[in-house]
Amino acid sequence: MKKRITAAVLSMVFALSATPAYALNYQQHFPNEATFETLTEAHENGPEVLSALTGRTYIADPALDDFPENTAYVYRSAGMYTSLSAANRMNTNFLVFANENFADKEEARSYLEKLGVIALTDEACGSAILITPINKETGFGAADQYAYFRLQSAMCNLGFSQRSEAGASYYADNTYFGGLTYRYLIGVEDGATFINNFLATALDDISRAAGVLLYGGKMDDISKVAGLVPAYLVNVPEKVVAKYTAADETNAYKENTDFVCYYNQERPQQAVCVDEWEELTAEKVSDAYHDFLVNAMRVPVLKAGINNANMLYANYNFNQAPYTLSRRVPIIDGRTPGGIIVSEKVEDRFADMAQENGEYLQTWYEFLPEEVLNGTAPEHSVPLWLANHGGGDDPVQFVDEIGLLELIEENRMAVVAAENQSLQSDTRSKALPALARYMLETYPALDPSRVYVTGYSMGGGCTFNSMCGDPGLFAAGVPMAAVTYHATEEQAKNFEGTDLPVLFLTSTYDYFYDPATMEFRQSPMCDYPNMINEYLRFNEMPEIAAYDFDAYPLHGFAADDYRRITLNNEYTNHTWLIRNDAGIPMVGLTVTEFLPHGLYPEYAKVAWDFCKHYTRNTQTGEVEYHPVA
Repeated sequence: MKKRITAAVLSMVFALSATPAYALNYQQHFPNEATFETLTEAHENGPEVLSALTGRTYIADPALDDFPENTAYVYRSAGMYTSLSAANRMNTNFLVFANENFADKEEARSYLEKLGVIALTDEACGSAILITPINKETGFGAADQYAYFRLQSAMCNLGFSQRSEAGASYYADNTYFGGLTYRYLIGVEDGATFINNFLATALDDISRAAGVLLYGGKMDDISKVAGLVPAYLVNVPEKVVAKYTAADETNAYKENTDFVCYYNQERPQQAVCVDEWEELTAEKVSDAYHDFLVNAMRVPVLKAGINNANMLYANYNFNQAPYTLSRRVPIIDGRTPGGIIVSEKVEDRFADMAQENGEYLQTWYEFLPEEVLNGTAPEHSVPLWLANHGGGDDPVQFVDEIGLLELIEENRMAVVAAENQSLQSDTRSKALPALARYMLETYPALDPSRVYVTGYSMGGGCTFNSMCGDPGLFAAGVPMAAVTYHATEEQAKNFEGTDLPVLFLTSTYDYFYDPATMEFRQSPMCDYPNMINEYLRFNEMPEIAAYDFDAYPLHGFAADDYRRITLNNEYTNHTWLIRNDAGIPMVGLTVTEFLPHGLYPEYAKVAWDFCKHYTRNTQTGEVEYHPVA
């Protein structure tokens, strides 16, 4: 089939050089201009565009081959998040369903502009997909549901590739106009009815939506909303409201002169707002997005295949249900609603720590309460987190999806998150603590007695690197699903006379457990038993002579303290702590049931519940424990 790519797009693409995902010259956004295409054109054009941008080989996702032509349109904002890391998980997707018949692309784009969706897409960064019925006479139906299944599969399939002796061929559609964490459905009249009767009834569909905005529409009596979803309902029958409030398990109610809202007191993101509009306007859509939809996100965390039995595209990435529903703290124009200022820093400050291949820590992101920057926060009053992203992740995406952004906004803390994808352990052991010390020197409001370090997967290994490089800097650390890193002989000396509280975090379907026995694996990459013993030794505490999983399921050792809680009303979390001779819990393990290796927005809260009890006396260097914090 002939490529439908314009000369303007081609000239823009080939003028750009490929940028590798290295620590130097890190690229969070593509330098693309905005585009508007039919979905068929986007499917055909994506591979060539992305190959030119990245130097990778891209191919069209077969899920969208022969997609019904002239039924869907794709608007892509300028500066889409790059696929060179997991930054493209942050692309916002608006999927708009309307029973319309557009004469051409200009008319379709004009429709999205009148709704205000183009402006919202530009603000948020991502894509808007306008979806119309396949059969223009009968309207939306089962054929459209199957088409949506294909579209959703392709859009959420981030990072998927086919590998051969010639190398990897990446699927393009997910990167060209897809996304994962911020997906919002907008239904207009018959489009709202389609969402109600075909998408809301399927757990695999509705649980990937971070929210729905429904203008008008109906819902069959037999239909039932299959899972949790924030819903903004406008001009809808009462029975539609009842179905969405039941699904969201709402137990509280509030109203003002504009709308009423039903919500769950324990989990406010489970909410249904009900409104009446005289007409559908861009201003109304913008208000519904900024006041409601943008406050929720979805993160895929459950083991794949549990609740989605389809075999077609079963091997696709993130093909799981439900995605967890969490509160989102949006970053708009570099700040959150609660006044956390987010800025990218690109400097040669740490170039003197370059490794043999020339790589060094060049790019980092600072998350600072506005009172730190404007000088109104008291000196040494704001805790600091050093946050380390996992392999392939983006620093901002990691901070958001691990739940740290919500945590620091609520508790007025600061975060510094480096891009360190290609740095080696010895470089990280020097540069990461140096970055934290730079933050303390630069911002007087930051508290040197409350510096904490955490990270996930490779970032858990970076957490070990940081602690080994400068243990006296940190009041506590939480390596999450951490790649093994044992201190060198020289680094072990850093712990002489220096205690450091550590909580090891993992889950039962993580790499660290044998799923058949639920006992720890022991391998060079995943070795919690020896890592726990190493930090018991650093804290001058008896090592665990032998792990006994018959006597102590999941953790394998006798503990002094135990706590069991439920995270986000979803998954059971266990924590075991071992105390030193002074009665202070210094080494612990926390395990969440049923989750695989992946980011979970509740993990930051688990880390803070441990770390908040510790400070480091800046005069004596001793760790101080505060039971009530």
